[in-house]
Amino acid sequence: MTVLITGANRGIGRALFDGYQARGENVHGTTRSEQPDPNWHYLDVTDPASHLKMCKALDSQTIDLLVCNAGIYPDKSQGLADGYPPEMWAEGFATNVTGVFLTVQNLLPNLQMSDAGKIAIISSQMASDTRAPGGSYIYRASKAAALNLGRNLAADLKDIGVAVGIYHPGWVQTDMGGSSAEITVDQAAKGLITRFDALDLDTTGVFETWDGHPHDF
Repeated sequence: MTVLITGANRGIGRALFDGYQARGENVHGTTRSEQPDPNWHYLDVTDPASHLKMCKALDSQTIDLLVCNAGIYPDKSQGLADGYPPEMWAEGFATNVTGVFLTVQNLLPNLQMSDAGKIAIISSQMASDTRAPGGSYIYRASKAAALNLGRNLAADLKDIGVAVGIYHPGWVQTDMGGSSAEITVDQAAKGLITRFDALDLDTTGVFETWDGHPHDF
C-alpha cells in the first residue's frame, strides 16, 4: 500500500508516517522544508504551484491512502475584543480548508489508480456544532468547514471508487495540543491507522474519533 501524509514532519503526521513505515508500507510525507529523500516532498498546501511541483514528482504513481493532516491553529491565544485579525482568518482557512481541497484535487488521479483509494481528513471535535464552548473561532470554523468539505467529497467521489473519512485525532500531546493533553502521538496514530484501515465505500463520509466512536456533526 502507498500512503501520502501531508504535514508529516512532526506531531501526529510524523507518528503516522513512522507507523506506516514500521508496518512495511510505502510512505510519502510532505513538509515545508526541502528534503533529499525521494519519499519526502516539499509542499505548502496553500500554494497551487507547490502542489503542481509535487504532482510532477508523483506522476503515474498510485496512492492508496491520502491523509490530509497539515493544519494550523493560529488563534489559540486570541481575545474577542481585539484579536482575530482578518489576515489570521485568511491564513487559517487557506491552510485548513483550501489546502485540503487543493491536495485532494491535485492527487485525485493518483487515488483513482488504486483499486480502493481512500482519503482521510484530520478535522477535530472542535468542528462539531454540538461542542461549542466559545473561543478559537478561526480554528473551530475552519475545522468545521473541513468536515463539511469531507462529507461533500465523500458524496462526489463514491461513484468513482474513492472513500473519504473525517477524523478527530484526540487531544494529543503535540505543540498544538500542549503537554497536558490526554493522549500521546503514538496512541493517536495507532488508533487513526486502525480507523483508516476500516474505511471503505460502505462507510464513506464517516466522522469518527481516533478510538472508533462516531462523532456528532
